Amino acid sequence: MPAFLPEPASLNQPEKTGILLLNLGTPDAPRPAEVRRYLAEFLSDKRVVELPAIVWWPILHGIILRIRPAKSAKKYASIWDAREGSPLLFHTRKQASLLEGWLKSKISSPYAVEFGMRYGNPSVASAIGKLSAAGCQRILCVPMYPQYAASSSASALDAVWHHLLQRRSQPEIRTIRSFHADPGYINALAENIRQYWMQNNRPQVLVISFHGIPERSVKLGDPYQQHCETTGKLLAQILGLDSQRFRITYQSRFGSARWIGPATDDTLTELARAGCERVDVVCPGFVADCLETLEEIAMEGRETFLTAGGKEYHYIPALNENSAWIAALGETVLTHLQGWVQRIPEPGKP
Repeated sequence: MPAFLPEPASLNQPEKTGILLLNLGTPDAPRPAEVRRYLAEFLSDKRVVELPAIVWWPILHGIILRIRPAKSAKKYASIWDAREGSPLLFHTRKQASLLEGWLKSKISSPYAVEFGMRYGNPSVASAIGKLSAAGCQRILCVPMYPQYAASSSASALDAVWHHLLQRRSQPEIRTIRSFHADPGYINALAENIRQYWMQNNRPQVLVISFHGIPERSVKLGDPYQQHCETTGKLLAQILGLDSQRFRITYQSRFGSARWIGPATDDTLTELARAGCERVDVVCPGFVADCLETLEEIAMEGRETFLTAGGKEYHYIPALNENSAWIAALGETVLTHLQGWVQRIPEPGKP
């Protein structure tokens, strides 16, 4: 049996440059069995749960994977699109397609765009396989996480390196670490929010909610919280919000460890009890809507705020297929492709 994977015949084709979008992933269906497989892969990642296997595995397999899949399946079912399936999957697919189309007018060199999920399908390995079959000898890896965290960005790239360990002929690789302060990304967020406010008016307070991580990760040197704070403050600044008009919070706590805060649900409760009648919530860390935005924030967050006495609650959708966001993503990709592709000159420029 060969020690390495056989290489595709496309190695004899003209060379292309590949762009690989990397996202978290999703169960194949909103059913307990599929959710159990997904959670088993996700929660077995040492980047996600930094506990010794001898401590964590009995908890994971003896308790969590027996109880949580059925509960999570109900949550996934509440956001699942009857025709297109998982929101994270179909938004990421559309983003890849739109990016590929946007690049057509920008570069003359042959290229291909694919996307892969860190957990679930389509896998990172299958996406790299498609790029290799298309003749890509250079691949730019783009974790779709604006703010770097070891448990997200680094884990996505771990999947790339793991696959390359099996390759006889490895492609050249470049990676994007983060784009949390990129002007195009910040402007796309602001435009998305302004468009929403034009149709729905403005809130008293904008809650800018990011996914949380354990405090221990930050103390050990993870830059994630610093990246989130930078994004939130830049966004508030471009929107013209003073310190009383916005809050930066963190959601999705898991387990008994201390997580970074303030917590989104606690903040919503505090605002409602303090007499704030309307809040809007936006989640800049998610470039595509998913369980954490559509169920946790749009549904659970609404219930939390209204139950505590609030009157009006709005979740502002993620960037998804927003044209300004696709252009910002495209410009970020082009910046990191310098030297690999030939850019088409803009009219009137040499």
